[in-house]
Amino acid sequence: AKSWLAFGPLTFQPSEVMKPAYILMLGRVVAQHNAEFYEHTIKTDWNLIGKLALWTLPVAVLLKLQNDFGTMLVFFAIFSGVILVSGVSWKILAPLFGGAAFLGTAGILLAVYGRNLLMAIGFKAYQFARIEAWLNPSASTTGNSYQLWQSMKAIGSGQLFGTGFNHSNVYVPVRESDMIFSVIGENFGFIGGCILIFIYLLLIFQMIQVTFDTRNEFYAYISTGVIMMILFHVFENIGMSIGLLPLTGIPLPFISQGGSALIANMIGIGLIMSMRYHNKSYMFSSSKEFR
Repeated sequence: AKSWLAFGPLTFQPSEVMKPAYILMLGRVVAQHNAEFYEHTIKTDWNLIGKLALWTLPVAVLLKLQNDFGTMLVFFAIFSGVILVSGVSWKILAPLFGGAAFLGTAGILLAVYGRNLLMAIGFKAYQFARIEAWLNPSASTTGNSYQLWQSMKAIGSGQLFGTGFNHSNVYVPVRESDMIFSVIGENFGFIGGCILIFIYLLLIFQMIQVTFDTRNEFYAYISTGVIMMILFHVFENIGMSIGLLPLTGIPLPFISQGGSALIANMIGIGLIMSMRYHNKSYMFSSSKEFR
């Protein structure tokens, strides 16, 4: 992937900061569409999906040019989450998500049995290698599966309570970034991993609570996008570290090394906090006017 811009010693990843901007734009488009069309029909719902797809197309093209399929999956998760809460009929959503699930399954099968077809449409050899490593990590523990195998060894060696803080005995490539969960699993064990997942769930629960407290349609679309962004990052990063999902370059929010990703996540949380602040300010001013 070629996703970074370098300014001397500093590097910057534009696709990370694009995520909150993309969430704001999708929220704006959906809010304006629903304000214009009070009643949802099949025609208006397809119209909304078309608008969102048009705003997604430039992002998809740029990510394709960067060969960054992992980040594209994050944008797809955000897109899916906003579509789900936008009011689009399930008569449209069910076939769309069913078709996406079918294509994903077919893609995995073709990666094993029909590579020539996938290579003809732009898939690379390293992507096939990741699928192979995911399906059979013990087949090439010193080759394509090395990173995943080492991650699973590190997490397994932590057992229940871990080896202790900063006591990492198993080498895992890029463990300071994409494979950071292997360090947590090794140092703090199963208990530490569960605590971390619980903290993420608590964070997501609080963001959902803010959404219901504010009762603002535009805010709901923004918070949904932020929730889907963080939730997908957590699910994909932890899933790939334990062999549940194929390896891809997705950092663990607020923990993995990477300034661009940290900025994007902080912007997302800042948006949620701003919603609560504005809601409290509005309620306070309303109560003063009433008095």
